[in-house]
Amino acid sequence: MPPRWLQQSALVLFAALLCLPVLSVIASWAQWDTTTAQILREMAATVLPDYLLTTLALCLLVALGVVLVGASTAAAVTLFDFPLRRSFEWALLLPLAMPAYVIAYAYTDFLQFGGPLQSWMRASTGLEGRMLPEVRSLGGAAWVFTFALYPYVYLLARSALSERASHLMEAARLLGAPLSRRILTVALPLARPAVAAGVALALMETLADFGVSSYFGIQTFTAGIYKAWLAMDNRIAAAQLATMLLGLVVVLLQLERRAQRRMRFVTGRGARAGSHEARPVPLRGGACWLAWTVCGLPVLAGFVLPVLFMLRPLAADWGILPWSRFAEWSWNSMRLGLVTAVLSVAIALVLAFVLRQRADRVTRVVVQLAGLGYAVPGAVIVVGLLLPVGWLQSAVPQWGVGFWLTATSAGLVWAYLVRFCAVALQSVQSGYTRIPVSFDDSARTLGVAGLGLMLRVHWPLLRRSTAAAALLVFVDVMKELPATMVLRPFNSDTLAVVAYQLARDERLGEAALPALALVLVGLIPVVLLSRTLRSGNR
Repeated sequence: MPPRWLQQSALVLFAALLCLPVLSVIASWAQWDTTTAQILREMAATVLPDYLLTTLALCLLVALGVVLVGASTAAAVTLFDFPLRRSFEWALLLPLAMPAYVIAYAYTDFLQFGGPLQSWMRASTGLEGRMLPEVRSLGGAAWVFTFALYPYVYLLARSALSERASHLMEAARLLGAPLSRRILTVALPLARPAVAAGVALALMETLADFGVSSYFGIQTFTAGIYKAWLAMDNRIAAAQLATMLLGLVVVLLQLERRAQRRMRFVTGRGARAGSHEARPVPLRGGACWLAWTVCGLPVLAGFVLPVLFMLRPLAADWGILPWSRFAEWSWNSMRLGLVTAVLSVAIALVLAFVLRQRADRVTRVVVQLAGLGYAVPGAVIVVGLLLPVGWLQSAVPQWGVGFWLTATSAGLVWAYLVRFCAVALQSVQSGYTRIPVSFDDSARTLGVAGLGLMLRVHWPLLRRSTAAAALLVFVDVMKELPATMVLRPFNSDTLAVVAYQLARDERLGEAALPALALVLVGLIPVVLLSRTLRSGNR
């Protein structure tokens, strides 16, 4: 193996590459000038309060929505038994395959003033004017995010209830507690940390969004960052706005970590003890219909209806769809996804292997820093990458740093690695937890160490974990919008960018083609996740 100092140098280099965007955004406060100060004062007096209030209001509505939908569906499929319960268990995961901006396009096309629903209502009633509230609004965005992101709460709450609540619910029943009391005093308190963690994840995705807020014209922090950067042409002001957004993300990240610690604290060996004796409460009659409604509405609103709404304009514009360019867009998306997936898995394997061999302070810090990127919004990453590029370009223009990072795919892949390397790292580390340390000791006694230990012992046992990591990163890159819009080279549009641009131009029939392609790609990890959960419950 390489000497220890060389390993630590490589780890520090990885940390610098993955943390540079966040560090440069924070360092932007040291580059203060009168122009930036004037822009920020003007924004603070005009639009900045709107950005803050709108962002907080959107987060509040989304939090309430995902708690209501995610917790109720998790309780329904875990604590009760009714026909089609097994089908709903995996069907409730389907909205994970739908990017939020695709759901926004679908509902806008169907519910807007000139859409088929309001046109039919005006024709049937004979009335003129708007028949429904404006879908492009704060409430419409909250609706979209709720049904796109509730699976985060559903997954964690379902896991918590199935592991800890079932046997305690059975014990409470044997002690004579009625069903309502068992739910309120036993099941819901146990699921509270999982619900809090799911809400934090959903809100981080909400803050990181650009497609929905921009398409609906909602003045959130993310939209403000892009306006300061592109419309006002002031990257320092954009970076300083990004630090405010980053502060909100840090708060949510701490909430999620605290909830995860509480989940680990209440989980023990006794969590599953006796769970084989517990049985879900059977439902009949009206209660069964209520369970179908609770579980069916999220699937309809978050997956089935958006797909149907997108198929209608797709069929109407079938003859004019840009099939030749669709192949080019698909290739660009797949190329970027494959390159990023390979690089992120390679980095994750190196970091996880070094951490397993020598878990010193430097290695642990580097791994923790590499895992923070997924919580950073794409807008912050874009600003954080372009700031040092601008500084280097002005200092040493002969290096051509700006060309290599903006006119090629290098800068875009870098942004993807900062954003999604954490996904690969988590999957690879999960695979390592299933490899006993005794395997390493046995291999060393046989003379296998260093790289040979990785290739001959670890790699055969990590193939499934690395394949899952590569797949998750690939799908995330395919759906990524904010970083791709700004950093993509000329004439290299991806499916996500084209879907956004066509929908913005009200060409929803053409936008449906790349949007539905993204949905099909997103279904792959959802199917794998559903199979994993089903096999884990057996």
